[in-house]
Amino acid sequence: MDLNIPTPPTFNFQRTVISHGWYGLLPFEFHRDKWKLIRVLERGSKTPVTVTLTATRRSVKINTDAALTKKDSEKVVTDVRHMLRLDDNLEQFYSTTKSDSDFGWIAAQGAGRLLRSPTVFEDLVKMICTTNCSWALTEKMVTGMVEKLGRPANDGRKSFPSAEAMAEMPLSFFVDEVRAGYRAEYLKELSTRVASGELNVESWLKSDLPTAELTKEIRGVKGAGPYAAENLLKLLGRYDGLALDSWTRAKFFQVRNKGKKTTDKRIARYYSRFNEWRGLALWCDVTRDWLEEA
Repeated sequence: MDLNIPTPPTFNFQRTVISHGWYGLLPFEFHRDKWKLIRVLERGSKTPVTVTLTATRRSVKINTDAALTKKDSEKVVTDVRHMLRLDDNLEQFYSTTKSDSDFGWIAAQGAGRLLRSPTVFEDLVKMICTTNCSWALTEKMVTGMVEKLGRPANDGRKSFPSAEAMAEMPLSFFVDEVRAGYRAEYLKELSTRVASGELNVESWLKSDLPTAELTKEIRGVKGAGPYAAENLLKLLGRYDGLALDSWTRAKFFQVRNKGKKTTDKRIARYYSRFNEWRGLALWCDVTRDWLEEA
């Protein structure tokens, strides 16, 4: 079954897909040679559906591995719009960066949309799995959760596990099967709080809280330190934080400081002219060469 979604003139499918590492974590699957993004999506109590996303100049084409009802089709379209950030308004960001010769390429190429998961819960779990570890370990942890707890689609691929499925597992599962190390306790507690209704992370998408207060709420989740919180905020559409880590620092040294080390204050000062968009400006800046390499 094929579905089509018209896209904004500023949308760049390639830039969005490889905007950050989520495309390499299950249940996403990326085929770089054909610029094809595959994803397993939940649809309530029904069997999950695998969708394959490709793009034309003005639309995203969705191919599904099963026939869908009208209601299911609407759910799939909603999820795809959410993942690709098709409803995000980046005009102010583009206006802010256009006047800077080093950043004018962002608007010209339609960069700035950061791929995200269908749910905040999944994004938060994955963010916790990126802290203080190699990317290979992040992949291993996420793959373990998906393969062992995800529900299979018709083609055998699996969805991301629900909070309820994760909450039912003992702590030892996250230690021994997922190999989450000290994060095991965090994943168990987070899924239990979400499954019980104590914590509604999906509400963060439309929260009216000032960013400082929302950041404090996110950091109230064990395992969500400053780095995880600021990165999650970007996926919620708030770009105040720089979310500096060893990789972004090293890339800044290379791109903007002739390979020389500098302080976090110096990095913050460099992007301060972009105001509330500074975190997104930094991320676009240090990942500009990703599409060229692709």
